Amino acid sequence: MSAKESNSMASHVASLSKSFRQVPPAAIPAMLDCILSSTGLSPSSLFASLLDAFPILTKDNIKDNGKLDADWCNYILSFVGSLCHLLKISGADDDDFQSFIWKCFIPLMKMIHAYDPEILHQTAELLFDVVIETNTWGVMEATLVPFFLKSVGLSMNMLHNDELAIYEWSRYSVFQGLNNRKNDSEIDKQSTVSLSGYFPLSISCHILALILDAALRSHEPVSTSESMLANGYCYAEKFAGNLLWDLCNMTVRLLLQSLEHRSCTIGILLPSTLKAFVSHRSFEISVHGQKYIISRKHLFMKFWKCCKTLFSLGPLERRDAYGVLSLYLSFFPCIEECEGADMSGRAEEFDIRAEKEFWDQIKRGLVDKEGLVRKQSLHILKTALNVNEGSQCSSGVSEKTLHEKISIPHGMTKRGLWADKEAKSLGVGKFNNSVDPCLNNQRRWEAFLLLYEMLDEYGTHLVEAAWNHQLTLLLHFSSPHENSVSSIDGGVYQNQMETLGEIIDWLPILWERGFCHDNPHVRCLIMQSFLGIEWKNHGNFAKSVPESFVLGPFIQGLNDHVHHKDFGVKGIYTSRTIEGAARFFHQFTSYQNVRKRIAFLSNLASVAKQQSFGRAGLMGLAECIASAACGDQIHNDSEAECCEDDLPNIVRVESPEECLSHNNKTDLLDILRFVIESSKQHFNPNYRLRVCEKVLEAAALVVCTFDVPLEILLHFVSALPREFTDYGGLLRVKVQEWLSGCGKKHCSANCSCNKMKLLKNLYDFPKRFIGHHCTVNAIVTYDDEDLDAWGFEANRWARVLFLVIKEEHQLEPLLTFIQNHGINICQQDNQLEWVPVRFLILVLSLVQELQMMQERTADCGNKIRTKSEFGLLQTVDRMGSAEASIIFEKFPDCFLFILEELVSFANLSCSIFWSSTVTEDTILPCSIRGRLGGPSQRRLSSSTTTAVLQAILSMKTVASISSWCAQFKGHVLLNFAYTFLWKFFWEIVFSPLCDSETGAEIFLAAYEALASVLKALVSAFSPLSLDLVKENSKLLPPKAEGKSELDSLVLTFLQNINNLLAVGILVRTRRAVLMNWKWLCLESLLSIPYYALQNGVHFENSNFLFSDAAVRWIFCDLIESLENAGEGSVLPMLRSVRLTLGLFASGRLGSVVSSCDCVDAQMMWHLVHSSWILHVSCNKRRVAAIAALLSSVLHSSVFSDEGMHVIDNEPGPLKWFVGKVLEEGTKSPRTIRLAALHLTGLWISNPRTIKYYMKELKLLSLYGSVAFDEDFEAELAENHDARTELSILAKSPDPELTEAFINTELYARVSVAVMFYKLADMADMVGSVNDNEDCHAALESGKLFLLELLDSAVNDNDLAKDLYKKYSGIHRRKRNNLPAVRQYLETFAIHIYLKFPSLVGEQLVPILRDYDMRPQALSSYVFIAANVILHATEAVQSRHLDELLPPIVPLLTSHHHSLRGFTQLLVYQVLCKLFPVLDSSLSEIMPLEKRCFKDLKSYLAKNSDCTRLRASMEGYLDAFNPKNSVTPAGIFTNRVEELEFECVPTSLMEQVLTFLNDVRDDLRCSMAKDVATIKNENLRIDEDPSCMEISVDANKEIFSSQVPEDLSLDFQKKVTLSKHEGRGTDYSSLLGNKEIYKPFVELEKEDQLLNQLLQSRSVAMERIRASQQHFILVASLLDRIPNLAGLARTCEVFKAEGLAIADANVLLDKQFKLISVTAEKWVPIIEVPVSSVKVFLEKKKREGFSILGLEQTANSIPLDQYIFPKKTVLVLGREKEGIPVDIIHILDACIEIPQLGVVRSLNVHVSGAIALWEYTRQQRSQ
Repeated sequence: MSAKESNSMASHVASLSKSFRQVPPAAIPAMLDCILSSTGLSPSSLFASLLDAFPILTKDNIKDNGKLDADWCNYILSFVGSLCHLLKISGADDDDFQSFIWKCFIPLMKMIHAYDPEILHQTAELLFDVVIETNTWGVMEATLVPFFLKSVGLSMNMLHNDELAIYEWSRYSVFQGLNNRKNDSEIDKQSTVSLSGYFPLSISCHILALILDAALRSHEPVSTSESMLANGYCYAEKFAGNLLWDLCNMTVRLLLQSLEHRSCTIGILLPSTLKAFVSHRSFEISVHGQKYIISRKHLFMKFWKCCKTLFSLGPLERRDAYGVLSLYLSFFPCIEECEGADMSGRAEEFDIRAEKEFWDQIKRGLVDKEGLVRKQSLHILKTALNVNEGSQCSSGVSEKTLHEKISIPHGMTKRGLWADKEAKSLGVGKFNNSVDPCLNNQRRWEAFLLLYEMLDEYGTHLVEAAWNHQLTLLLHFSSPHENSVSSIDGGVYQNQMETLGEIIDWLPILWERGFCHDNPHVRCLIMQSFLGIEWKNHGNFAKSVPESFVLGPFIQGLNDHVHHKDFGVKGIYTSRTIEGAARFFHQFTSYQNVRKRIAFLSNLASVAKQQSFGRAGLMGLAECIASAACGDQIHNDSEAECCEDDLPNIVRVESPEECLSHNNKTDLLDILRFVIESSKQHFNPNYRLRVCEKVLEAAALVVCTFDVPLEILLHFVSALPREFTDYGGLLRVKVQEWLSGCGKKHCSANCSCNKMKLLKNLYDFPKRFIGHHCTVNAIVTYDDEDLDAWGFEANRWARVLFLVIKEEHQLEPLLTFIQNHGINICQQDNQLEWVPVRFLILVLSLVQELQMMQERTADCGNKIRTKSEFGLLQTVDRMGSAEASIIFEKFPDCFLFILEELVSFANLSCSIFWSSTVTEDTILPCSIRGRLGGPSQRRLSSSTTTAVLQAILSMKTVASISSWCAQFKGHVLLNFAYTFLWKFFWEIVFSPLCDSETGAEIFLAAYEALASVLKALVSAFSPLSLDLVKENSKLLPPKAEGKSELDSLVLTFLQNINNLLAVGILVRTRRAVLMNWKWLCLESLLSIPYYALQNGVHFENSNFLFSDAAVRWIFCDLIESLENAGEGSVLPMLRSVRLTLGLFASGRLGSVVSSCDCVDAQMMWHLVHSSWILHVSCNKRRVAAIAALLSSVLHSSVFSDEGMHVIDNEPGPLKWFVGKVLEEGTKSPRTIRLAALHLTGLWISNPRTIKYYMKELKLLSLYGSVAFDEDFEAELAENHDARTELSILAKSPDPELTEAFINTELYARVSVAVMFYKLADMADMVGSVNDNEDCHAALESGKLFLLELLDSAVNDNDLAKDLYKKYSGIHRRKRNNLPAVRQYLETFAIHIYLKFPSLVGEQLVPILRDYDMRPQALSSYVFIAANVILHATEAVQSRHLDELLPPIVPLLTSHHHSLRGFTQLLVYQVLCKLFPVLDSSLSEIMPLEKRCFKDLKSYLAKNSDCTRLRASMEGYLDAFNPKNSVTPAGIFTNRVEELEFECVPTSLMEQVLTFLNDVRDDLRCSMAKDVATIKNENLRIDEDPSCMEISVDANKEIFSSQVPEDLSLDFQKKVTLSKHEGRGTDYSSLLGNKEIYKPFVELEKEDQLLNQLLQSRSVAMERIRASQQHFILVASLLDRIPNLAGLARTCEVFKAEGLAIADANVLLDKQFKLISVTAEKWVPIIEVPVSSVKVFLEKKKREGFSILGLEQTANSIPLDQYIFPKKTVLVLGREKEGIPVDIIHILDACIEIPQLGVVRSLNVHVSGAIALWEYTRQQRSQ
């Protein structure tokens, strides 16, 4: 081309470039044609020039920041359109077409993908139009297709394509065709480099999908064109098949890649791929010379395989799998339509709906936690069932026909009838009318879908209305005998609900969705519906309920607290839901054999490990386990197994199935143990008893004790709380019965055989336990953890052993074993045969179990309970105390037989404590190296630790056996043992200190052993022990000798251990451990005097056990250590303090301590401060620690000293301490309850100290706290220390009340009441023979306390508020406290008047004659007077009757209904008791007053109203006894438990008021109905022709009444004649008198002016009405004032015709006026009560209004799709319940607001405003 031509072409290109910005793309072809014809340019040259200029032009149009110009979109479309048009004109030469692709199209695609996908699509369409028109598919095959396939492949890290791929590409081939044109100068290197990278995945997939769509579009016209066939251009079909082959393979790969790959595949490639198979069943292709067929079936099977893989992965993959299925099924109906009736073709198709896993995944998706997945699954289900959206509720059956075919069940409740009507209005329940089974099946699906959508979308009241109705029909109208399985050919998907079993397989989806619904009412409804199914009526289909549902969603729902509102009330730990669940599990497992049932029970109990259960949930699980285990089949299945055991000579070889069954039972028992342990976190003993009882019941039913390993059995029994299985325990007999047999009825004959098997296992345990389990030459080493594990194992064995053994001869094998091994223990030093330490652990566990048995037996002997706290009868233990004594006495002989050998072994073992050959350990075990030590972390080598532990354990065993045998054998037989133990004590005390850590650790271990030794020595302190102490005291230096016997013993011990602590060798944590042993030993040493006196040890008069100096030194040492003591040392230290104070007290008597000066105030100040710091530093408030603190500091010997309470008018140490305790008690319920128990006991013993604690007594009297402390009960049941310390506290004089109220909010005031009641008895003795100082102190303290309370009641204005808000439990129940106060005052007044009769005439009679008194107060005085008459003594009763009855009788005529009724009751009681039956024959001579009383009595007896009142008061009139009511028992126990009202019985006055109020409510309801009827008649009166004239005339009055009040007041003048003006004048005189007539003339003028104003006002109002919209909003169902006010404001803004509300009085409410801002003055407000809404709507419908409801129903129309009529009445529903069903029937349509968020509800005011605006918008647009 010449330069001139080049310049000319450049100018043309520049001008075209400018035109492209101005000319729309559609005009480009015409413009180019004009240019070509006018200039004579060839299309190819112009094409080449434009193509060369493309990079420069596009670069100029891109901004510096990478953004495109605003008009660039049209420009690029025009530019590409020009190039494509030129290609069409030039015939689309292959080289030009390839140049266009490489130089323009691909760079353009890469450039614009980030800006506008629409431009990309339009640009690609321009290209494909050229391809289709010029049939250049070969160029596409050579360029675009390989390029974009390569880009997709590289995104998956594929280096090259598959061998079977048609379009070959590799990582190193940039693009096809470019390699063939590499010498073409037109394609520059820069373009090559820019195109070398792969495209974004979404663009590549988009381009490939567009290419495939274009090929498919061109396939039909190309194939039918004969000219193209003749020319060989039928290439589109081949191209489409080839591309489809590669895309299908690529799609399958992409689906298994990342989220981005799956997203592009599902959103772009997959729809195009599936679309290709809509009209083509298969494509034939050729790959490398071989022909293949891509069939629809083959492709869909690949997709389904991918979906199954995705389903097995995470939640994102599952969601994408549902997306693939949704796409697949969206094209499936199209396939059926295209094929029509071609059944042969359909037989070859792959129908995914015939796959069982497809339906399983739908079920799984419908209950998925993610809402999007649920919606996808629902859409897939509807598509698979060919159910259109929204069509499931339609029905062709008329409502009349439906009503005829479905009769209303007999006995249906009103709520049931309402639900039935509501369900019919929703279009449900209609599927049962068809005879065709297929149609019936379709209707079942429609019902299922409706219920599912209701749970997810619709209101609660609709679910409630339709649920039970639909579920009943689904189960009722399905034949229970249809057990045939439909074939695949018949369509499995059509028969998914053919039989009842299939229906039950789908119903769990609805149940699961209901159990996790957001609304608790819906959850309760679904649960009760499920539990209400009578499975017996449906055959054996209960087993069809999926086990996964039962173990998953159902158990989770059972754990929901909303289902157990009545759980735990009054100690009943069950609920209706739990009972229903138990019935279901019994039915569910009734058809399982024994193996399946055991496996199911294991899975059921395992749920406790998988989720956390609340109290009710765990109780429900236990009930379900017990119910599932209780079935009919299990006995029959196990009978053969048990019967075979009757033949002992036949050796059976267990089959693999039997071994599996035994393993399952083992697993089951182990899991049941976990359920029992889970109940321990709930401290209530009654609750735990119930759980353990149910679990034990299940275990006894399915597990034989000899079928499981002994270890598993021991673990299970040990998990049961000891208080339930020890002597007197409520589960002991059941456990023994199970251990003796198997708990089954058929095994009763074999119980002895079974028991022998278990006994044999128990006998074999000791030998196996002590056996040597290591190699021959191995050295046996162990540590504390090993000993603890062995000890737990031995304790479990001992506990079960004594549960099984009931007879003496059963102990012989065990006793023989102990004797044989005990006498050889010293010969087992090498431990080759058995381990001695394990033997010692075994013996020690037996001793400990015997001690616990003895303690429990003693407790049961002291206190026999006939009923348990749980409310069940106490089970009598089969083993009596006599039989227990035989076992107790059998073991001492055995133990004495081996005790001497054990002493020798202990002596050898303890040599390590005082041996000097122990070397320093340089290598510590790895487990403690670098640590600071702890209770089980001895800083010793392994060998030394083993030796130390053996010594400790041997000493514990010898001490325990000696202490146990001393109870049954003489001390002479045990002298050698006690001598050895005392020797061990002195050896330890006199041992020199060691300066190494190893030596200190050994000394620490020695003191650990010493703690057990001292406990045994002290408990059996005898004269021999005293002699040993004296003998060893001689070894002390002379300076330590003294007259006191035990000074040297205790002081030497303290000096030695304090020196060890002071050396500082031990690390801090190990010093703390040593301190614990120190205080435990000291507690034992200080207990010696008490045990010595108890054991009958006599002391010489000149000798004392302790000196005063020693006791003071011990006391000071304790006080100094209290502040820094650890929690483990709290109890022994406080007990030591208590013992020390006891020694001080005994010193005053001169019995134990010599010349004691007692405790002074300074010492007590140190004690209270230190002990309080110790108490505050403890993290947990344990019962034992609190009780020990109270009994130690507030010791009875110190409390009697008045100088400890007040010093110089200032609080003393004890008063300060009591104040601190009670201050903390306001926050800690158990603290104040224990304090009240101890303090009241001390105050009763020391009445002289009460006067110092008036403030504290008032606090206790007013205090109320948490009603029940579960930890308190649990600690008392499980902790021996807690029971012991509680028993040491000062005793209450009324133990029954203490036991009943100790763990209630009333105990503090109960204890005070009991105390003053006992003090009153002491005060009565003043002046009698038994008069003393305590009696006077009691009287004085009572007066002071009464005055204190009265002063507070009179002068303290905040006392009533505090009583109500802070101290009263009534506040939590939202009830008034005044009736209880009135009852107290009435009882107090009656008691005063009965005690002082003279006050009746002086005070009570004048009060009764004051008839102007308030009726409530007068009622109380009537009650007081009547009880004074009824309960007075005979001496004064007649006088009281004469004084009090006359002023009471007039009150029978009182206008106040409560006073009148109350007086009638009481007068009738007086007349019946004090007036005998009179002879009617003497009526002539009977005085008038008697006849009057006779008739009055007859009237009160026969009158129906009086009779009804007395009947309602039955039980209350005779229950009140003023004498008993003033006792603590009368105040706190005689109350109505159902009402739980404070602590007094409900007063008679309150009962009368309740009765009269009920009668009044009935009258009000009747009157309200009458008013509603009258209003309804008023609404109908306009429809009566005879009343039209009246109504027309009345319009004026109505209109005038609607005139604003301020307007009428401006013109209305009231004329009132004065008295003198009105006298002696008549009408004529008035008319004749002008002066008088003048005001009337002025009045007429004003009336005319008023008429004119009203007429103009009427015209203005008519204009306003004309401008109003014909829209009435009915809000009568609403009751919240903010919503009503907001709606009034909205109606005024949009000029609604009216707003209907239920009560017009709401307009006067201040809140309404504040929100409405005077809107009620400008919008007509119509009063339509709720009962009249239906009549009002029917009236408006006759006036031509359309009645609509704003409600979510199955047939609701979206608001944006509904066209409002001009005259509309819109009904709003209640906030929660919605629109009632009777009103829904009247509606012409229901509309709903489309919602997109998660919260599926709007405020009713907001909803009404949205609907009113939509109506206004539509009217304005018209």
